[in-house]
Amino acid sequence: MGLGANVGDVPRTLASAVHSLAALPGTQLRGVSRLYATAPVGVVDQPEFHNAVVAIDVPSGPDPATGASALLVALKAIERAFGRRARERWGPRELDLDLLVFGRVRLAIERPPAGRSTDPAKGALALTVPHPEARSRLFVLAPLADLAPRLVPAGWGETVASARQRQERLEGPDAVRPVGTWDASIERWTTTA
Repeated sequence: MGLGANVGDVPRTLASAVHSLAALPGTQLRGVSRLYATAPVGVVDQPEFHNAVVAIDVPSGPDPATGASALLVALKAIERAFGRRARERWGPRELDLDLLVFGRVRLAIERPPAGRSTDPAKGALALTVPHPEARSRLFVLAPLADLAPRLVPAGWGETVASARQRQERLEGPDAVRPVGTWDASIERWTTTA
């Protein structure tokens, strides 16, 4: 899952979101990336974002589509619990959770009503996995490469590490900055020097 926010005490919010994801029924936390600071995309007149990626094992359900739909509904419920409000596309976010990959499957299915986005421009979009924009977003690729550099998401034809390098050449090496490292012993990010 991709995590992002730029409203309030962002590192604390994202650490709490990690705890919420790990507490979902039947899940097991597998890894937490470094925390990255990134410039906003689209609407640039807003605070920088912090982004991270979390890997969890979840119950797959009777089939991948059912499992991915159930996870999406849980993600949207967590966003709402953290005060996520409908705003303009690419605007500020209290918490944004995106399903980036779901195992090695490729899906494009109708979102269940409880899994619809609060973003008015995305509310009717299908649930597409791998996330259709992940491959071209350095703020996703950098933390995803921390956890799964050799992963080749379905349909990509390249590893996450290769995609990160390609996108870094386009956006520049300063487009994402690591600002924290996950400390599992205290279950939060510690500041990167």
